[in-house]
Amino acid sequence: MDIGTVSRTYDGRVALRFERAFPQPPEQVWRAITDPDLLATWFPARVNLVLEPGAQLQFSATDEQIRRFAVPADHTSQGTVIAVRPARVLEFMWDADVLHWELVPDGSGGCYLTLTHTTDDEEDAYAHGAGWHAGFEVLEAQLEGRPIDWSPWDRAAELAEHYRNPAG
Repeated sequence: MDIGTVSRTYDGRVALRFERAFPQPPEQVWRAITDPDLLATWFPARVNLVLEPGAQLQFSATDEQIRRFAVPADHTSQGTVIAVRPARVLEFMWDADVLHWELVPDGSGGCYLTLTHTTDDEEDAYAHGAGWHAGFEVLEAQLEGRPIDWSPWDRAAELAEHYRNPAG
């Protein structure tokens, strides 16, 4: 199983990193990671990304978070867009975490997508890992035009053990 990797940053934070190859061009993958309708099926919060550096973002609870984890319906968190280079780089803060998305053409019409989620706590990184992994599976299905006939939340729960014990 191709799980994300966890490492320390120069300043002692923790970086969870996922790399995936896609046969689709960067522009198509960019749309999948920025379009609100596509994000709604796999992103772990409701957010309307404003693709301008300095833009303020508001993340709100999804119906699944409210149902599964008793997150209050009015729960929100804040963020700021740091960098936008369409079909190349999207970076934003989500509370104190930084999410850095990077797309690189692979030379054959497809691309590589790297997500680096930087947080303060190693346990948080592993906890986020299963969710991002499940989200990437939905993203792959969207890009391939396959129906999403499973719950990314259920899939994340299945994957959680791999992220709690990455060596096992």
